[in-house]
Amino acid sequence: MKTDPVAFILANTSLIRPPHVPEIELHLASEVHELWQKTEAELEEIGLPPPFWAFAWAGGQGLARYVLDHPASVAGKRVLDFASGSGLVAIAAARAGASEVTAADIDPWTEHAIRLNAGHNRAEISFRGEDLVGTELGEIDVVLAGDVFYDRGFADLLIPWFAQLKAAGITVLCGDPGRYYLPKERMRPLATYEVPVTRVLEDSEVKRTTVWSFEG
Repeated sequence: MKTDPVAFILANTSLIRPPHVPEIELHLASEVHELWQKTEAELEEIGLPPPFWAFAWAGGQGLARYVLDHPASVAGKRVLDFASGSGLVAIAAARAGASEVTAADIDPWTEHAIRLNAGHNRAEISFRGEDLVGTELGEIDVVLAGDVFYDRGFADLLIPWFAQLKAAGITVLCGDPGRYYLPKERMRPLATYEVPVTRVLEDSEVKRTTVWSFEG
């Protein structure tokens, strides 16, 4: 990497309040393609995944809203925010009274973005950067997963893992704006929101987003 990642994030994002979760302010970007190119240049690597950490996706906004509006879902519990991205959902869980919050993501940029965002919002969040899919999580009570069913291969890995977690007594809550690979037959809806988004990310300006409980 050519520059300090924290300096890069600060230079290429602005503090923005996601429209559906205005209580939380994040370092977010306004242009995905330009930031994507800059990220590849900084890491001197072509073909990197999009900078998911720089945007407040509809699934994450819906899940964060649910957690803030239903604090009993996480209060006093040990929470893992899986595929955390910007850390929006993790921050919401911390604000809702979770006893411990861990953000997990394999993108090397996310740790820096999450630490910046958590610090700005005065949220105490730890971070795990390894691939957790298929593993036993140990002392975790709730897994939060925003917008994770966008890819068939990834969904095929997540579904049996979420079933494994559910069987171990872990609550799995998912925020999803109607992605094609969402396993609805295994899910129970908890709440639905109309989430404002940007056409930079989506095919509309509002995404109907549902928070689901994974039932195994």
